[in-house]
Amino acid sequence: MTNIDNPGVDALFDKASSLPSVPKVVEELIESFHNDGVSIDEIASKISADQVLSAKLLRLANSAYYHVSREIGTVNDAVGMLGFVTVRTLVISSGLTGSFKSMPGINLPKFWMNSLLVACLAKYLAKEAHLNRDLAFSVGMMHSIGQLLMRLSMPEEMLEIDKISDVMDPRRHEAERDTFGFDYAEAGAGLATHWRFPSTICTAIRRAPEPLAEETLDPMACLIHLAAWRVRAEDNQLSADEISAAWPDAVAKMISLDRDDILNNMPPLAELTAGMEALIS
Repeated sequence: MTNIDNPGVDALFDKASSLPSVPKVVEELIESFHNDGVSIDEIASKISADQVLSAKLLRLANSAYYHVSREIGTVNDAVGMLGFVTVRTLVISSGLTGSFKSMPGINLPKFWMNSLLVACLAKYLAKEAHLNRDLAFSVGMMHSIGQLLMRLSMPEEMLEIDKISDVMDPRRHEAERDTFGFDYAEAGAGLATHWRFPSTICTAIRRAPEPLAEETLDPMACLIHLAAWRVRAEDNQLSADEISAAWPDAVAKMISLDRDDILNNMPPLAELTAGMEALIS
């Protein structure tokens, strides 16, 4: 069970021939969200023992993205320079991207590049909106992960939906909901719950496509909605005027983001992600 109030989402876990598994150290890092007394030294030691994750972490830590003042040579150095929360975010994100193998109907490298763009932009917007930047990055990386679970569980049905709605279509969730009774956001929240991510992450994933649909506001869902919208606009090659005209102003106002300020001052997406490509390689 997933604690998502939709039996269709629970059924996904029965249909999937094999659910993606994450490295043990990633499971422990997820569990650290629920345990304030976690031993950071012990977890750093376990990350170091995973050669793939530790090598990727060190490439990221030494990338231009973080502008560190000296070379970071060990996981402990990375924790000391970047902080445990940032290291946790990077290792979990890296572990998740490596947990899914190729599947029909979706270009996984492009899917994860899109997720990375949303994550980096969400982190930038979080700073402007005075929200948690590491949380924004984590949710951005996971915001569409339900697409992958649905393709594992119901590949033929998803290929049929592909014929009427592209993966990057902003109305994709509506097509899925009309057909299945749930959408990728609910499926993603269910998978995040299954993996024991905190409710703040699960809720933001679930509500991101329509952040204003419920009476209570989830600022992180608004943030991810804006980031995903802006990345889609880039993918569709909208002009600056078209982007300005279509900006989701009602959502932005809920987290006090000004359209002109964001659109005029935001660095190019390629600049926001420079150095982070190692996360998905």
